[in-house]
Amino acid sequence: MKTLNTTYRNFSIAMMAILLISTVTSCRKFLDTQKQGVYRTDDYPYPGTSGPYDLYLYSAYNFLRDYNVHADGFVVATSIRSDDAEKGSTASDGGADVISMDNFPVLATSGRANSLWVAYYGLINRANTVLDKINNDPTIEATVPQKTAAEAEARFIRGYSYFMLVRLFGRVPLVDKLLSVEQSNVPQSQPAQIYTFIEQDLQFAAANLLPSWPSSFPGRITSGAANGMLAKVYLTQQKWGAAMQAANMVMGSGQYDLSTPYDKIFREDGENSKESVFEVQATASAEEKEKNGVQYTSIQGVRGTGSFNMGWGWNMPSALLEAAYETGDPRKARTILYSSTNTTTNVTIYGEPMPVYPTIVPNPKYNNKVYTNPSFRSRINSNMGYWMNVRILRYADVVLMYAEAANELGGADNIAKAVAALNSVRKRARGTSTTVLPDVVTTDQEVARKAIRHERRIELAMEHDRFFDIVRWGISGDAMAAAGKTGFSASRDNLLPIPQTQIDLSKNVLTQNFGYPN
Repeated sequence: MKTLNTTYRNFSIAMMAILLISTVTSCRKFLDTQKQGVYRTDDYPYPGTSGPYDLYLYSAYNFLRDYNVHADGFVVATSIRSDDAEKGSTASDGGADVISMDNFPVLATSGRANSLWVAYYGLINRANTVLDKINNDPTIEATVPQKTAAEAEARFIRGYSYFMLVRLFGRVPLVDKLLSVEQSNVPQSQPAQIYTFIEQDLQFAAANLLPSWPSSFPGRITSGAANGMLAKVYLTQQKWGAAMQAANMVMGSGQYDLSTPYDKIFREDGENSKESVFEVQATASAEEKEKNGVQYTSIQGVRGTGSFNMGWGWNMPSALLEAAYETGDPRKARTILYSSTNTTTNVTIYGEPMPVYPTIVPNPKYNNKVYTNPSFRSRINSNMGYWMNVRILRYADVVLMYAEAANELGGADNIAKAVAALNSVRKRARGTSTTVLPDVVTTDQEVARKAIRHERRIELAMEHDRFFDIVRWGISGDAMAAAGKTGFSASRDNLLPIPQTQIDLSKNVLTQNFGYPN
């Protein structure tokens, strides 16, 4: 799963209409995973509470695990690009593609940028396929509620995909249906148009999705996931009242809480907990070590030899992130995994002594939130962690979005609500300790703003929000300069370049973003 085949890698928006989905094959593989329920001959054509469009929906769910959707390019563009992470590994590993995402500027010929474009439009195409089947395929017998439910899932996936694209690239083509080849060379829409479209998709999803699914469908999209993602969409646009309301819908749903200990959230037995609002599901077995999983973990895994050959060593927590933690904050140890030195032996969360690695960056650090349980490694006979879910949206994120929106609305009552929400996250983080992470006590909006922004950085560290946060806060230039990323220019690098491959395939219908060579 490390690379896509050549044909798919060259897929573009201009060729979207001819993307073929091998529905039965891809969906059977997806459903043959323990975490999504098992699809057997005795419950064909669809089991339990699922429906007649699930073959097509599961093709979209399956693609969420794609290498370029939530693994390589995703990690590089959302985390390594930020001030909280460095590329890690050896100096040349990843080549110009990854090094430029770390140090800037990103080249218009970047293969990672192109792969992200291709992947998210591939996901959109799968969502549009579901919608096309609902609206235009009379051979599928379905009730109105079944059609509505399937449409809601598909529109969440499409809305989420466009949210990723608009934050990564800004102006992107808006494709809301399957297109013929003649129709498929679509010009870019302005971000405001894209955001309106995203809101409409997620609003429909929030109104029509189930609040929860039976246990045989863990990870399936819910109304809480839609409202939580909608809150983030509103927050990105500084629509504070709408963001507060959407976040409050999640908080008042009764489906989520902060009861899962911070340490457990990121373990295998913490998947799909009360903390989970939206997770990409992955699994593996001794027989199938990779194809039903995600390569997300191995990209960030410890780079070593023998039992510590766990991955590439990318996405190394930065010195600035390391210094940002308050004294005694237990989240630091759960987020940053230190290699041993010649004088100090550090251990993993499972008590394994970490080795010394003098052959790569001095004293490398790793993302401890993706560290795998040795019992899983032994049972599956793999160190690469393909079985680890990808946490996309957590409940604490929603609570902190509520806090930010309430504080930005202002007024004594809203600031008090913001501080209370903020402190609920800090309370979970400190656990039983009475000496660390005291409650924030303030009625001052600016003091609360700084505290909330700090809490987002720490609570969600290495979880792919930081770059988007500093951009929407308008502080990306200062933050990157402080991190020593002197090649960064906010006017250019807040967005990736439109991939030159896509511009060429469109015959210049697509145009380049500001600051990049035309």
